[in-house]
Amino acid sequence: MSTRRSPDPGTTGAPGRAVDERMLTRVRALLAKAESTEFEAEAETFTAAAQSLMARHSIDAAMLAAESGGRSGAEEPQERRLSVDAPYEVPKLMLLNAVASANRCRSIWHRELGFATVLGFPPDLHAVEVLFTSLLVQAVTAMTRAGSRRDRSGRSRTRSFRQSFLAAYAQRIGERLLDATGEAVQQASAETGRDLLPVLAARNQAVDDKVEQLFPKLGTFGPSAINNREGWIAGLVAADQAVLDTRPKVSEGSP
Repeated sequence: MSTRRSPDPGTTGAPGRAVDERMLTRVRALLAKAESTEFEAEAETFTAAAQSLMARHSIDAAMLAAESGGRSGAEEPQERRLSVDAPYEVPKLMLLNAVASANRCRSIWHRELGFATVLGFPPDLHAVEVLFTSLLVQAVTAMTRAGSRRDRSGRSRTRSFRQSFLAAYAQRIGERLLDATGEAVQQASAETGRDLLPVLAARNQAVDDKVEQLFPKLGTFGPSAINNREGWIAGLVAADQAVLDTRPKVSEGSP
């Protein structure tokens, strides 16, 4: 899946950029392993470690910004474009929305242009891009592995199966990402002795304000019709196998 990137506004100053790039390199290496392994337990461990690393990086950036006296310049919400390719654009967008919401971002779909604009703070945008790309690869791989489907009359049911598969996958992944994010916040609060909810709520509000500024007349769309029970169940199973649990920890020497 291709992406179109805005210039990276992640941090200011060479040292900050270096730290950010090291984190992203480790995350991409972990997700590449999750995508390539044939063993679900290994994929779970790699993906969980990547999510844990990204979530904590985002929380640390939010605390640092709050301590430095608010947001300005590089600390303003930014935007990034991610393609949402045919076929099955709606369930793919559901997956993007789930990943964006769990990382305190908002996604706006430009249906006629084939991409979505994701708005959020730089560390969160990084997390959305790499995680969405990896989860979509894992979902499509599992969906393709499940094969085609036909009804008793021999008519193809593959499209409805895959539509339902991806929609179920997106829903379950969204639930698990929100759980993982909540656990990361609780852990960071316990370690720092700080109530992080006001800091994170302020960043959520800043993103909402940016959305309102750039897209004052947003429309809405309903979810795609789910009419294939087998595909829905298979999608839930695939999402469970890509479980995102922040319990595994990444040591400084991890890839």
